[in-house]
Amino acid sequence: MMLHGSSDLYGASKIFLLTAEILNKNGMSVIVILSEEGPLADGLIALGIRVEFVRLGIIRRKYFNVSGLFNRFKVTFDAYKRLATLAEKENITHVYSNTAAVWVGALLSKVKGYHHIWHLHEIIVQPKLFALWMGKMVQYNADKVIVVSEAVKTHWGKYVSANKLHLVYNGIDYNPYICKSIGLREELNIPKEAIVIGMIGRVNSWKGQEYFLEISEELNKKFLNLYFLLVGDAFPGEEHLFEGLEQRILEKKFRDRIYNLGFRKDISHVLATMDIFILPSLLPDPFPTVILEAMAATKPVVATAQGGALEMIEHGKTGYHIPLNEAPEAAAIIGELIKDKSQINKLGKEAKKSVLENFSLPKYGQKILNIFFLSSK
Repeated sequence: MMLHGSSDLYGASKIFLLTAEILNKNGMSVIVILSEEGPLADGLIALGIRVEFVRLGIIRRKYFNVSGLFNRFKVTFDAYKRLATLAEKENITHVYSNTAAVWVGALLSKVKGYHHIWHLHEIIVQPKLFALWMGKMVQYNADKVIVVSEAVKTHWGKYVSANKLHLVYNGIDYNPYICKSIGLREELNIPKEAIVIGMIGRVNSWKGQEYFLEISEELNKKFLNLYFLLVGDAFPGEEHLFEGLEQRILEKKFRDRIYNLGFRKDISHVLATMDIFILPSLLPDPFPTVILEAMAATKPVVATAQGGALEMIEHGKTGYHIPLNEAPEAAAIIGELIKDKSQINKLGKEAKKSVLENFSLPKYGQKILNIFFLSSK
């Protein structure tokens, strides 16, 4: 039984889809439980994987209050009852929980004695009390813990026994990004000779859209013919964050050269439009799948110097690390790339080579299978 907190197709959901496909193709009977319909559910069903819809009581920051926690307790308890019945009927042996936001799998496994594998994509720093609670819960309720980077392993290693932790770098199917894609310049009326700088990510308080705009403003002071591209929407119920981003774009003098496209399925085409990819996360981003996609698309990647990006990007060779919340300094680093398009091409080629060698889908699949099959013995 595989549990995941959303039905979008952002990073953690893409990895979930791949994991379900790998297990399904290698002889495991898979039942996926999602809280809602969406692109992820559609992708799973297209692969012939069974999907059931149960509200799982997903934990998000908006529930960190008395009424929110009461709501989550009730929804989680209701989910537990439904999953317990289904698990018994289907003779479930393993429960896989994807992300730290999914708690009901831990409860179900502990009470019913199922083998629980928890796949953690997060580095939880604040609130400290919640981080401590979460660490204790993972230690107590997981038989094996998959972590997506050394940064994530170090974080959870403060709470979880070393023998439970398994580092598995994400790997994805790079074919859509390697194959020549049609960009969006004609659709957006962006000149061919313009430099396009973009980012892709959920709109939230820490992903860095605000920082991206600050960097863009600094770059716009120094260079002509720059265009900026933002892709990503907000979680359901948090649409006001996207609306706020739209408002801040309207306040910029160069707003006619900023495109905020919201959610897009055609990420390979989006990346083909860009010359430089930026991921200016304000908190440590554990192991952003979108960086893998950008590197495979032959783009130099610029990311804040924290989290998984430090393991993914070799500074000066496949991209650059930039400081946190220092827009002038970040813009100066990116400006060196803008001045020399041959450097953009050189770093992009090195990025593609690195991602194919170090973060391949076959490596990911084999490590996942090892963890599941060894836990079945």
